[in-house]
Amino acid sequence: MTTPNGSNELFPRISTGNTQADIVLGGGLPAHSINIVMGQPGTGKTVFAEQLLFHNAGDGRPAVYVSTLSEPMSKMVSYVQRFSYFDETKLGSQIMYEDIGPMLAHDGPSALVPWVTELIKNSSPKLIIIDSFRAIHDLGTSVPDTRRMVSDLAGLFSAYDATVLLLGEYNAEDIQRYPEFAVSDSIIQLARQPLGTRDERYLRVLKLRGSSYREGQHAFRITDEGIQLFPRLVSPRMAETYTPQSTRAATGVPGLDDMLEGGVWAGSTTLLVGPTGSGKTTVAMHFALEGVARKEPTLYVNFQENPAQLARAFSNLGADLKAARAGGLEFMYVSPVELQIDSIVVGIFNRIKDGTIRRLVVDAVGDLITAASDTQRLHDYLYSLVQHFAVSGVTSLLTFESGISSSGGLEYHEQRFSYMSDNVLAISLGGDERTRRTIRVIKTRNSGHDPVVRQLDISAAGARVS
Repeated sequence: MTTPNGSNELFPRISTGNTQADIVLGGGLPAHSINIVMGQPGTGKTVFAEQLLFHNAGDGRPAVYVSTLSEPMSKMVSYVQRFSYFDETKLGSQIMYEDIGPMLAHDGPSALVPWVTELIKNSSPKLIIIDSFRAIHDLGTSVPDTRRMVSDLAGLFSAYDATVLLLGEYNAEDIQRYPEFAVSDSIIQLARQPLGTRDERYLRVLKLRGSSYREGQHAFRITDEGIQLFPRLVSPRMAETYTPQSTRAATGVPGLDDMLEGGVWAGSTTLLVGPTGSGKTTVAMHFALEGVARKEPTLYVNFQENPAQLARAFSNLGADLKAARAGGLEFMYVSPVELQIDSIVVGIFNRIKDGTIRRLVVDAVGDLITAASDTQRLHDYLYSLVQHFAVSGVTSLLTFESGISSSGGLEYHEQRFSYMSDNVLAISLGGDERTRRTIRVIKTRNSGHDPVVRQLDISAAGARVS
């Protein structure tokens, strides 16, 4: 039998205090286990541990945070007060902070096991966090003595009804060198990677004994609420029997639907490519307004125009934006300066998973590519997202700012994203004395289409294919 958070009653879990982290861990950390949280300084280990600490405090048995040779205790308690999960009423009774750094410096690592034994005997804690356990190795006089100490601790923890977190500034090589990794039930790695003027943080589960978990890197950021995690999006499990929708979704652009035999298939994904100023956003706005007119709630994701600029653009098409919002048009705007791929894609997924959104526009995918530190990761994310669109019956339009190559084919990035799209439309610019726009259908999956290149007119009234 499973509990509401997905864990099995035969193998109980404790929550990390973060719903998304619990999802990655398959329901949370195993209860009565030894867990290692590793990462270089500043990656968020202490925030992760203290969020778990305050969330699980209570029920009669205390939770203990043990500082070894890391930050001074006064500074640690001062910093934790800045987060919303901090609860002063729990200090001293439900939560205890202990500093054993001076004792370890004087007596060496051998003093740790007797101290923990007395802690268990006197306080009976249900949760023990040791920060930093990695620093204890620096005080060891010999490798055999350190291994013996770790073995004694592991035996003590295993015989006692407590969940243990060992925090440390470990690197990948330490996993093979240090004995605590062999006795641990889980290993969680936190990492920080510089990207331009900002950092991207990732959580990764390297080991979770006797349990499934979501593999790969999961982006997170540190906020006033603690760690905000964005689990890596994976492709949905397809039903054994799947009946595609047999209805058409009109684009709202006069003449374009005639090229598409009445529109694109409902639940399909369309990639619209073209250079700057070709009219991609205008076509996308038509697509969104058509959805509202057909009572299909529509989400418009934009990275270029801020909300005021976008509202003006919709008004220029003659749209009553207030009425459109009331009819189901929603906007999601993120400045290109602050783009983080994981948060955007997961945010879109979270918005569509309740089943209310029927149409979606992403304007433009190229901004995501520019902001991505790993284009393969972005491609995998978008592929998974498109698969969720298909399963959820969401009709989507993705714009891509790029030109057509001299050979008439698609450029490299366009080709990669065209594979995941059901339909590909391309807009070209030409003309000597006057700009001339043309549009053609490069691809429609499981549908016929007009192969002729047609003229695309952009005016104050919007877009029209002539």
